[in-house]
Amino acid sequence: MAKIQTPQAVRGTQDMFGETEERFAHVVATFERVRRLYGFKGLQLPVIEPTAVFSRSLGEATDVVSKEMYSFEDRGGDSITLRPEFTAGIARAYLTNGWQQFAPMKLSVHGPLFRYERPQKGRYRQFHQIDAEIIGAAEPAADVELLVMADQLLKELGINDGVTLQLNTLGDTPSRDAWRAALVGYFNDHKGALSEDSLARLEKNPLRILDSKDPKDRPIADTAPVIDDYLSGEAQDFFGAVTAGLDAAGVAWTRNAALVRGLDYYRHTAFEFVTDRLGAQGTVLGGGRYDGLIENLGGPATPAVGWAAGIERLGMLIDAVPTQQIEAMIVLENDAGLGHAFALLRQLRQAGISADMIATGSPKKRYDKAVKQSPAAILRVNEDGYYGMSGEGNNDRLTSVLQSLA
Repeated sequence: MAKIQTPQAVRGTQDMFGETEERFAHVVATFERVRRLYGFKGLQLPVIEPTAVFSRSLGEATDVVSKEMYSFEDRGGDSITLRPEFTAGIARAYLTNGWQQFAPMKLSVHGPLFRYERPQKGRYRQFHQIDAEIIGAAEPAADVELLVMADQLLKELGINDGVTLQLNTLGDTPSRDAWRAALVGYFNDHKGALSEDSLARLEKNPLRILDSKDPKDRPIADTAPVIDDYLSGEAQDFFGAVTAGLDAAGVAWTRNAALVRGLDYYRHTAFEFVTDRLGAQGTVLGGGRYDGLIENLGGPATPAVGWAAGIERLGMLIDAVPTQQIEAMIVLENDAGLGHAFALLRQLRQAGISADMIATGSPKKRYDKAVKQSPAAILRVNEDGYYGMSGEGNNDRLTSVLQSLA
């Protein structure tokens, strides 16, 4: 009989186990704890959305929509897309569920996202993000809140060293429109020297030329008109309030005038937390204010600001992951005591004590196996039940359970 060929994992996906999974779980657990400190409510959203959610929000001309989305027609003939990002789906949920009545809303979500792109360090075709959004708050205090939260998250993960918060303003609508017009005129005057990618962006997303990595574009981009020359008084005040709030909260930041967002619904604050520890793909958390997005999806004009971060990338930056230590390991020294061991396991776990049992192999070697797993305490059980402990034994909850058995 011919040997059956085992199917391989889809390219750009990964199976997580051991330290990789522990890093992943640590990032999620830390995010869940921090978002609760800031009063952010959790969300669970569909992995699939109507394709229009992303084509209307991200734009048909963007690389995500035109090249990277996993889209398909379902059996009913509807165009469905595996979500490539969270924000558009959150905005859709905000509108379709009538959540406007709860505004302003502080929302958080985490889970898998999908993009068909070349797999790279810390980024896969199925990747995972944590995401935080404030919808319905127009004041700069919301931007400060999100940035302070992000800063605390990175510090609690222990990866803030070498990470820099880069900050910029895109201005309000009049400021951005005036700046965009100036950029289009300037880049048109230098079309002959621009890269092919930047020539394509000139028609749809001229702001993206400013952060081009192509050496041909850098001399032109570095001398392009700057947003500060076009900021209205209101836009200057908004950015000033954000930076003052960060200073008051003790969050260090640096201005990066080349940090932009190409989509027209972005306004005011744009930011990225950047590290030099991941090579060229150095952004570990990024976001901005997107006051025009919900209107693009058919809703009323609604202010909003948010950020997202890759869980895999954050996990790669953690120096050491706290390992979960079993508090109590039961060694069954006589098979006749198996019922006693099961009863003790149940009591320990119901008391919130992590516990496991070694009941296989040579009875003489079971204790040695337990020692190798480095539990806080080793409990011995025979046909008469629990009768002895070795190890630290200084866990109050463990001691209480064992005293009840005496």
